Amino acid sequence: MSVFASLVEQLADLLQPLFGLSAAAAAIVLFTALVRLLVHPLSRAAARGQKARARLQPRIAELRRRHGRNPEKFQRALLDLHSREKVSPLAGILPSLFQLPAFFVLFSLFSNTTIGGRPNELLGHELFTAPLGGRWADALGDGGPLGGAGLVYAGLFAVVVAVAAFSYRLTKRSMAASAALTGAGAGGRGGSGSRGSAAEPVAVPGMGAVAKVTPFLSFFTLVTVAVVPLAAALYVVTSMAWGVVERGVLHR
Repeated sequence: MSVFASLVEQLADLLQPLFGLSAAAAAIVLFTALVRLLVHPLSRAAARGQKARARLQPRIAELRRRHGRNPEKFQRALLDLHSREKVSPLAGILPSLFQLPAFFVLFSLFSNTTIGGRPNELLGHELFTAPLGGRWADALGDGGPLGGAGLVYAGLFAVVVAVAAFSYRLTKRSMAASAALTGAGAGGRGGSGSRGSAAEPVAVPGMGAVAKVTPFLSFFTLVTVAVVPLAAALYVVTSMAWGVVERGVLHR
């Protein structure tokens, strides 16, 4: 923890001439960008994996029609298909998993009053007038939603909503493309008329609810931003914005 605290302090010292009292906040944004750059190769691999899985959708739909009433057999066939095509269903979550340690480090740095037995000097830094170790509840209790710290959080919430709306559009577009591929596969099989009812897709329990909720998941970031220290919230918002832009570029 002392090493990471020293890193943030050194970055803040470098940025102080440009950002003044908000230099530590700028250092956290820069730190987040460095983490995202390190994770970028995994993000590229995840994007390639998602495109590969999209190409497999008609074949997955056929497997679901064939083994829909036998979930174990369907799972074995699906794993075998992924193995043959060298597609990992876990590739999409690796970028997020590798970012968790950095988030928890920042959360701890700005939640503890002491680091290595010494007072935590990072808690004296601010973003404009909002302490980096404070939370939204603290801002509401000190000036209300229209106070200095409250307005900082209002700005963060606005950024989250804007980025989440863009992520919503990307997710809906991706899901529509996946559904179109699956539908194409179904139509191709049903056109012969030889399969009868076997050609009808078998619904997977719960998938309809998941499909409805998935596009809105980014909006739940508002809860995270509201309950964690402002420094950790900055990390989350910066990483979220980076991720959505990266996703838009990689999935063109």
